[in-house]
Amino acid sequence: MNRSSRVRAFLALAVIAVSLYIAVTVPVRLGLDLRGGTQIVLETRSTPTVTADAEATDRTVEVLRGRIDALGVAEPTLVRSGSDRIVVELPGVQDPRKAAEVLGRTAQLTFHAVLGTADGTGASTPPDARRGERVLPDESGTELRLAPAALTGEHVEGAEARFDQQGGAGWHVTVDFKGEGRAGWARLTGEAACHPAADPRRRVAITLDDTVISSPEVDPSVACGAGITGGSTQITGSFDDAEARELALLVNGGALPVPVETVEQRTVGPTLGERAIEAGAWAAVVGTTLTALFIVAVYRLMGALAALALLCYGLISYAALAALGATLTLPGLAGFVLAIGMAVDANVLVFERAREEYTARTRPSPRSALTAGFRGALSAIADSNVTTLIAAALLFFLASGPVRGFGVTLGIGVLASMISALVVTRVLADLAVNRPAVRRRPRLTGIATPGRVREAVLRRDPRLMARPRRWLAVSGVLLVLAGSGIAVRGLDLGVEFTGGRLIEYTTERPVDPDRARAALADAGLPRAVVQTSGEAGLSVRTEKLTDAEAHRVTEVVGGLGGGADALRDEMIGPSLGEELRRNALIALSVALGAQLLYLAARFRWLFGTAAITALAHDVVILVGVFAWLGKPVDGVFLAAVLTVVGYSVNDSVVLFDRIRELRERRRGLPLSRVVDRAVVQTLPRTVSTGMGAVLVVGALAVLGEDALTDFALALLVGLAVGTWSSVFTAAPVAVALDRRGAKGSRVRRAG
Repeated sequence: MNRSSRVRAFLALAVIAVSLYIAVTVPVRLGLDLRGGTQIVLETRSTPTVTADAEATDRTVEVLRGRIDALGVAEPTLVRSGSDRIVVELPGVQDPRKAAEVLGRTAQLTFHAVLGTADGTGASTPPDARRGERVLPDESGTELRLAPAALTGEHVEGAEARFDQQGGAGWHVTVDFKGEGRAGWARLTGEAACHPAADPRRRVAITLDDTVISSPEVDPSVACGAGITGGSTQITGSFDDAEARELALLVNGGALPVPVETVEQRTVGPTLGERAIEAGAWAAVVGTTLTALFIVAVYRLMGALAALALLCYGLISYAALAALGATLTLPGLAGFVLAIGMAVDANVLVFERAREEYTARTRPSPRSALTAGFRGALSAIADSNVTTLIAAALLFFLASGPVRGFGVTLGIGVLASMISALVVTRVLADLAVNRPAVRRRPRLTGIATPGRVREAVLRRDPRLMARPRRWLAVSGVLLVLAGSGIAVRGLDLGVEFTGGRLIEYTTERPVDPDRARAALADAGLPRAVVQTSGEAGLSVRTEKLTDAEAHRVTEVVGGLGGGADALRDEMIGPSLGEELRRNALIALSVALGAQLLYLAARFRWLFGTAAITALAHDVVILVGVFAWLGKPVDGVFLAAVLTVVGYSVNDSVVLFDRIRELRERRRGLPLSRVVDRAVVQTLPRTVSTGMGAVLVVGALAVLGEDALTDFALALLVGLAVGTWSSVFTAAPVAVALDRRGAKGSRVRRAG
């Protein structure tokens, strides 16, 4: 074993050991659908200037969502209930009272000039309430006379809790101003600097919710009238780390449009029943097992080693989720299992390249062919994973809520798959091919044969790109047929997008949520979200209902519980609010633009444009199919679309990477012939990867229940369309654009 092999082996062992330790010692937080959580009901209050109507409550929901993200709570549920109530459900919250206190803080941040003390020190006149002056105690209890607010939280760009190790100031909060706030802060501190040291009027008071949190004296180095420029300041005081971070959270979260008051707090059960969770777990086991058996059947010994590496991939991903404190929901679990099936893609790329090297007789042994396979597949693996990581990072930084959580899961999956394929599989494969028994039986490795798919394709040597416009016409017809479903049938938006109705019941005897879900499904409400509420309550959240339908729900619940009384019956707003949807669209658009730039830099603008065109083609067809089928477009469907987006780009990148390689070897060949050869050479990889994914998704579709079946259906459609579009949409677009460019650059005779 050479030095590089020893380094890889040590790295693999270290990663697996750390992952195993984290997986055993750190539990993964489960979401509301799997475990339940804490429900907090907030009620908005009107002020003399703002009425707590539905519009103000919706704005308050978005501010609260930002605070919850900052609290570290992933996958929460926030909905407006009625016109002035907000239902917040938080999975895995350790201290619900603390969470309720932070959520309910109005966080009205103001900055004031100090006119003196209440006993007259530094002031010649008493406070004038008519001009907005007031008296508040400072940190030590001294009553300060404060001028009207010169700046508010609207002038603050951001805040960050920091610890000053060198200066000894301890924890403080750095506040950065924006716009007019920069000049306003300089003016405020410049006026205070005109007073002598120790004069109360040389101080500036910073208040939060009418409480002075800091009233520092302007430093002697600040000149009168000049003030502190640069638009930044520090809030100091006797903060500990928790207080400093909480203050930064409140300042960053912004002020609530209207005050809120906690009116209820209770525990709630999971939104999915034990049967659905058990079905999802069985689907995970069966899908993973089928994928492992398939790859072993195709690649023999190398497939068995890859299956072992996939188990390591699952361990690494699970440990990363636990270490980052991510919340695992059932759709997230399904995506996690699907990622295990798709993580085989990197291994397949390596094994197919090794087969090419061996069957072409350029590499005389499985060992040398495998080394060449890892080297040859590295660029395709790197390009496909980098494009996905770009999307994951932008979704995390620009989006919020479940879309941001998807970015975390996606990024973890990509990094774990790279470690699994390029480190763990490489170490195991190197050890295997060096065994004497394996060297004597090269066919045992699975890379000493071309494979049935490759043999069949090479015999026919198809000219797929001879007439690319035919394939584009077929893709166009599919696009029109699917897109017409959106125009004709429309989209059946789920409760997350449209809002609906929330009814909470108290019953004579406890009602099993699973029985209630089944009974409501039989009554014509298959999408009803049912969960326990408190010790003996039951809540039902559905799409908008008529009074007759609501009465039918009450009859169903009452029949199961020996009678039911409705404690609350209110219309609720969407849990995926307008701002969250807007942020998700912005993040997705920026991610696609960044991927286009990367593909253009790595390949050509022509290929980047073709990949994005194929991606748009896939999304429209997937949405159109769901429109024709009348399936709901909800949060689970959104996760499926984001998953399909990643796989579609990966398929195109693998094909374009091979096209680039072949063009460097055969510069005289026209692009259509190069694309034909690239499609033929990458088709075995496409078939193997697609089969691995289909086995996992098929298990979810057959064994899963509730939302998992729609999730699996969306993924099956997306995988089929993505496989088609990478070959018959992206490639023909590239060939057609290349021919168009060639026609436009003809040389004409002078004169």
